[in-house]
Amino acid sequence: MHCDRRAETFYQELIQPYMQPSIFNLRVPLAARDDVFLMNTLTDAQLVVSPDVTALLDEIARGEFRGASGVAPETREALDLLWENGFLVTDGDTERRALNDYLTGVKNDSSEFSVTVLTTLQCNFACDYCFQGDHGDYNDRADKMSLATAARVGDWIERELDRVRPERFGLTFFGGEPLLNLPVMYLLAERLWRAAEARGVTMYTNIITNGLLLTEDVVDRMLPFGLNGIKITLDGDRDTHNRMRPLRGGQGTFDRIVENIRRVAGRCRIAIGGNFDESSIDSYPALLDFLKAQDFADKLVKVNFKPIVRAEPVAPKGMIPLTLVGAAGAPGAKENLKGTCMTSVGSGAGKACDSCGGLEDKWTALREDTKRHGFPTADGVPKGMCHVHRTHAHTIGPDGSLYACPGFTGQLAMSTGHIDDRKDALRESALEKFNRLHPWKECGDCAFIPTCAGGCVAASHSQTGDMNTPTCHKSSFESALIALAHEAASKDAATQAA
Repeated sequence: MHCDRRAETFYQELIQPYMQPSIFNLRVPLAARDDVFLMNTLTDAQLVVSPDVTALLDEIARGEFRGASGVAPETREALDLLWENGFLVTDGDTERRALNDYLTGVKNDSSEFSVTVLTTLQCNFACDYCFQGDHGDYNDRADKMSLATAARVGDWIERELDRVRPERFGLTFFGGEPLLNLPVMYLLAERLWRAAEARGVTMYTNIITNGLLLTEDVVDRMLPFGLNGIKITLDGDRDTHNRMRPLRGGQGTFDRIVENIRRVAGRCRIAIGGNFDESSIDSYPALLDFLKAQDFADKLVKVNFKPIVRAEPVAPKGMIPLTLVGAAGAPGAKENLKGTCMTSVGSGAGKACDSCGGLEDKWTALREDTKRHGFPTADGVPKGMCHVHRTHAHTIGPDGSLYACPGFTGQLAMSTGHIDDRKDALRESALEKFNRLHPWKECGDCAFIPTCAGGCVAASHSQTGDMNTPTCHKSSFESALIALAHEAASKDAATQAA
């Protein structure tokens, strides 16, 4: 009886008048089974409920729920479930504070230390959508990390490991084309593996490459040093890929890349990425058919395609623009992207980002087609703040300059520091700008804030010159949410059947 009285008091005090639905609630009706999929993006809770539960949420939102006169057991059970999973909150101010606490916690999380090393900004490809493909003499001017600089990079990372004391250390090699500078990659991988091992830190190593120079020898050399996976890009079927990603001499690259994948697929985890625009997206079903027929198909750990986001502020027909919130214009965006390969980067990019708007219907259909072929793929709903917002995530350019994100590499005005710990006004100013990032504050009460955080900062910078201008991808997220809802419903039905 005592517990029952406390529970009754709980509902009287919280539901009337203080309890209200979370602003981070999302719902998708599941007409086929007369249920509703609920998701809260702040708590990451996902539920499949009956319509009377969502009706209860709506009743509370309108201020019409009356709990003081007695709550039926089934209603109380539903309220408990909604409260425990964050679908009901006490008030908006408290929830805003919870959001700020969450974002601050992610920003300052020291359990993982992540470093992306650009071994070189040189590239052997001439992708038509990439900065390096714009100029025939680019490689003559592009930076390449020396072994001496690599040794100093190792010194800096070891100091950071001692300072941050993380549980996990993620090391990614990127470029340019990172395999154009194997001595630096091998030196750093071996040295840092031993450094992490000596400190009791779990280390995992990833490589993002165009795949042309990938060999069994490269994989075998990296495996002892925590090689976790290799991401390779295929931009459509054979003809489309060869048009989009030729060598600098114009030769096709598809066949050689596929053969390289075949040779190493059994040795390490391989993920396939791809970048599409209006001219290439219709070739991806043929690529999926091709990949499914390969003997390495069951060894691919992920297959994920994303749109190419052109850097020009006004995109020509056939190019995919970002939707900019409050953007009034942009300076010369081409000049804001000076080096990093934007074809494969996975979190926070400039020209090709994992979560950019445009072609939503075809993009959603492509994700579903990827699943039908049996390949693991992203669900399309963003997973949270990217590395640009995280204090203990860094990108290191070939000259030792530090950046918050690969999308800014090569822009010295956006460098946040240097491995030599040198101080200058320009880097200090850039670091302060990144420390004060808050694009999500312009997003109002959007339910996707905890997972999106205002979108891609590098894209905002390149297109508007303002990193705090959000890039909105809500329509594509909503399409992905519908697919996620039906997948969750299928899993729920299978569990109930078992």
